[in-house]
Amino acid sequence: MKNISLKIDDSIFGETEKILSSIKKPRNRYINEAIEYYNRLQRRLLLEKILKKESELVMKDSLTVLNEFEEIDYDD
Repeated sequence: MKNISLKIDDSIFGETEKILSSIKKPRNRYINEAIEYYNRLQRRLLLEKILKKESELVMKDSLTVLNEFEEIDYDD
């Protein structure tokens, strides 16, 4: 494990302490879980950004292919 030092806003610290006293969880565990949750959220947001960019890159080609299929004369 790594040791870190951080500064927390007084209001956030106070709220955290109230929650911790209610849920009976060590501060260290609580902060680790919070960071883990936030990291998962950020990874999802980064992935969303990448997928959106890639989707925009292929959108024009996809529409072109779709239009070509629509122009095909399907005589039975």
